[in-house]
Amino acid sequence: MYEIPDIAQELKAARRGKGLTQRALGSLTGLPQSHISKIETGTVDLQLSSLIELARVLDLEPVLVPRRALPAVLAVIASLTSGQTEPRPVYQLDEDEDDV
Repeated sequence: MYEIPDIAQELKAARRGKGLTQRALGSLTGLPQSHISKIETGTVDLQLSSLIELARVLDLEPVLVPRRALPAVLAVIASLTSGQTEPRPVYQLDEDEDDV
């Protein structure tokens, strides 16, 4: 299960991956740089509205899934981010099935 430090690290990695400074991200989201710093260090509670705005700018998608489905979702995400250049299909038809 994701916890706040995990989310904070993902946001920080996504920001850096886009080559944005905290100040630049703040300009795009309307959040002060100091608040973004506190979010990334986990020293402030992350408001849902801030998470959604940060995710929008960083091309992330916050998704709520049932807890029992989380292992499957994490496995799919891991398979898509394992350094492959092309995502693998999540399913595959058997040879005797038609793809109608």
